[in-house]
Amino acid sequence: MGYRIGLGYDVHQLAEGETLWLGGILIPHNKGLVAHSDGDVLLHAICDALLGAAKLRDIGYHFPDTSSEYKNIDSKILLAETYRLVTDKGFRLVNLDATISAQRPKLKGFIPEMEKTIAFVMNVDTEAVNIKATTTEKLGFEGREEGISVQAVVLIENIESMSSISATTD
Repeated sequence: MGYRIGLGYDVHQLAEGETLWLGGILIPHNKGLVAHSDGDVLLHAICDALLGAAKLRDIGYHFPDTSSEYKNIDSKILLAETYRLVTDKGFRLVNLDATISAQRPKLKGFIPEMEKTIAFVMNVDTEAVNIKATTTEKLGFEGREEGISVQAVVLIENIESMSSISATTD
């Protein structure tokens, strides 16, 4: 099988007194995400998309929130480990696209750094990483600033099948 698509979705509650980590960077805001780990909802959705594409279950299976090992863990570590699992299975990222739904804070200025951080953690080209942010026009839990949600989709390719294709065309 040459290509696979994976979809990831995650939600975390916003609360005062917490820190807001998105895409591996700290975002200044009066609220942060409540979670067992650092709560980086963007990286969690990307992990689930990658794991799903490679048929490796989900983030909760590999990094359960019942384990003290993952209490307050930096989600960049989870993303790096997730991508290692995917590459160990013979896949590599073609591209990822994610959408963050949050009324506030405005994220446009932080997106280039998020993309660079994610690409660095996964050791991929920044051109393979696209992050977008949207509000929900004050509708739903995101619009009421009760939480943030992220949808992520990835395309991965089987490294072996791609090398065999290029070998037959040489």
